[in-house]
Amino acid sequence: MADPERSATASTPATGSGSAPGTAPADGDLGWALALVLRRWHEAAEFVLSHLPLGARGYHVLHAVVHEEPPNQAALAAHSGIDRTVMTYVIDALESEGLVERVPDPADRRARRVVATARGRTELAETERRVHRAEEAVLSGLSESERAVFADLAQRAARLIRTESPATDPCAAVREVLAADGLGPGGLGPGGTGGTGGDATAGA
Repeated sequence: MADPERSATASTPATGSGSAPGTAPADGDLGWALALVLRRWHEAAEFVLSHLPLGARGYHVLHAVVHEEPPNQAALAAHSGIDRTVMTYVIDALESEGLVERVPDPADRRARRVVATARGRTELAETERRVHRAEEAVLSGLSESERAVFADLAQRAARLIRTESPATDPCAAVREVLAADGLGPGGLGPGGTGGTGGDATAGA
């Protein structure tokens, strides 16, 4: 199987080199540009995240557990923009692989906190390195400083959108964009199985 980190590098056009034949957008077509970048990111991410339960969705939740340390499962769901019922499904999958565990909340023994296990932290650290390499490959047509600017602006725009629409489920949004781009109704994988997207969003 070809490594998408390398194939992304080979097939990403250099800055200013124009678009692939027959796909050139109109000047200023931001939607076209974002969709193309997202599609290439998905191709790379599907491979580097395929070892995690539920792929991209499992990765984002594990990342939040480790770096944000939400006080409880409800807070984790709110932070991630994921329905509480779906979040239970995601945590169950991560817990079954020994990546997280539910522990009593010291402040409220009736509540449970979701914390990462030592294995989960190790797995996340390695996966973050793989994701970073894949993202660099996707944006290889840009210089290092341009990649940093692009990432910063994208994060800032995303935070503003999240503030305005806190209930937006990022994984579901990605799936919808990919479906609209012709990758089918389960762009991230229908029904919560396999790849990046066994994302448990179907029917949520």
